[in-house]
Amino acid sequence: MLRRLYDWVMGLAASRHAPTSLFAVSFAESSFFPIPPDVMLAPMCLAKPEKAWRYATICTIGSVLGGILGYAIGYFLRDFGLWMMTATGHSGGLAEFQCWYAKYGVWVILAKGLTPIPYKLVTIASGLAMFSFPMFIAASALTRGARFFLVAFIVKKFGPALLPVVERRLALFAGILIALIVIGLTASHLLGGSGHGGACVA
Repeated sequence: MLRRLYDWVMGLAASRHAPTSLFAVSFAESSFFPIPPDVMLAPMCLAKPEKAWRYATICTIGSVLGGILGYAIGYFLRDFGLWMMTATGHSGGLAEFQCWYAKYGVWVILAKGLTPIPYKLVTIASGLAMFSFPMFIAASALTRGARFFLVAFIVKKFGPALLPVVERRLALFAGILIALIVIGLTASHLLGGSGHGGACVA
């Protein structure tokens, strides 16, 4: 099933409606669609490198708007949002996200929005946890933009030679970012003292 969806999305990347399809996939992936827009973004940037930044912008806008839908599902359709998290194998995800939000706030979105972790889980959980909506939008725009512009840069700069390792590079940079976040949070806890109790599920 996923393989057929993947092949279908790759086919969209080569169609004359590719930019519109890229926006649609970016929008859908942030709330319910299983295939990430990187699958389309990379070959489109490779085919037309002069439009790489435009494609990355389309991805970012579509993803943030789709994230709003995911947030709304969690916020207004709580039972449906919980069902979606269960259906994607994260039945205990809400308690975990609420714990992380309580301790780290916006850093959760900043860290998870850049990684290959399904972003729909973050958007729905943000609504379920009633996280600050303006902060959610700002963090989404920052992290999703960073992710898609990084993909566009790698493909535009290095071409097909680096295309197979785009996701691995994203994981590497995301790992560095998360390490810096952990260091910063640890330093803040040691220097300022923390009133948060309990431990989050890893």
